[in-house]
Amino acid sequence: MKRKKTNNTFSCIIAISLLLLSYGCIDQTDLAVFQKEATVPNFEWTYKYQPSFSFQIKDTSALYDLFITIRHTNRYPYNNLWLLIHSAYQGAKPTEKRVELPLTDETGQWLGAGMDDIYQHRIPIQQNAKFDSMGTYHITLEQNMRINPLPNVMAVGLRVEKTTP
Repeated sequence: MKRKKTNNTFSCIIAISLLLLSYGCIDQTDLAVFQKEATVPNFEWTYKYQPSFSFQIKDTSALYDLFITIRHTNRYPYNNLWLLIHSAYQGAKPTEKRVELPLTDETGQWLGAGMDDIYQHRIPIQQNAKFDSMGTYHITLEQNMRINPLPNVMAVGLRVEKTTP
């Protein structure tokens, strides 16, 4: 009888350990509320091509970080990217903001992660943003460089994350 109790205790400890171990393996670092990329046709971003992204905000008490994602080839001819970011929400006046996204450091080295001749950037455009209303928000990206079309841009996107305390 005493031996059975020891086996049950041992089994219980093993079960709890496995449960805690499996909980620890869950990726808790992915705080993305939304992430989507749009492929740029022929890797030439024209003024007319304006990818649009819509995402839901359900928690108005949280703060959010917004990022633009850019994927380009090593042949992209500039060290930055100028964008017009159009945002809209039902019942609110649409807004437009011009931003410069740095793609290289002062020595000309790409800032993003690279593999072969392709580079991926995730650049913050707004940190600790507060959304006052629940609902669907719309963001449209428009390239605002002096050249049209803008060569060697493969994809652009938007990522929205909850801010960690």
